Amino acid sequence: MVLTIIGHPISTCTRRVKTVLIEKGVDYKLQTIDWANGEHKSEAHLQKQPFGQVPVLIDEDGFTLFESRAITRYIAAKYANQGTKLLPDPSDLKAVALLEQAASIEQADFDPYASGIAYEKVFYPRRGIPTDEKRLQQHIDTLNAKLDGYERILSKQKYLAGDELTVVDLWHLPYAEMSEKFAPQVWESHPKVNAWYKALKERPSWIKANEG
Repeated sequence: MVLTIIGHPISTCTRRVKTVLIEKGVDYKLQTIDWANGEHKSEAHLQKQPFGQVPVLIDEDGFTLFESRAITRYIAAKYANQGTKLLPDPSDLKAVALLEQAASIEQADFDPYASGIAYEKVFYPRRGIPTDEKRLQQHIDTLNAKLDGYERILSKQKYLAGDELTVVDLWHLPYAEMSEKFAPQVWESHPKVNAWYKALKERPSWIKANEG
């Protein structure tokens, strides 16, 4: 048996999880949810994911977990001894603290603004909601300012939590890609950040995660 991911190939958070599974060399089955017919809001799915979102992990023993960041941490910990090491040794308290610091940075200082750009340019228009140009510019301006902090960090070290790749770096990829598409100047004006991002998006795991 292999673990199952309930999600969708174009889902940003599904691709985040797929990237980590590929980095770790873990076999999995993608169970594609029928968004068009509202399967994600069905009672059966809500029993697994109470907010009607994807992805959801169902492990070989039936253990169920949702939220992409939690899933990637679980995968990286469960399969610690295979594939790319993506979490520090739990006994290394300083490295764990730096990982938690990086995780907080991604969720507080990156995701709201990068995903905000994606919502204004892609997700809202798909729902028939026009782009709010003022709000879009606010997201771009804020992301630009936040990447100043990233530039300071990445001027001193290779990755966000130190000199080793972690799940946190990979978390950035879906919305970094989308924000780069609509606000490339934000990335180009931060050379250290841009080099870090370009190296991440060229990883075979991310390329394969986007193949469907």
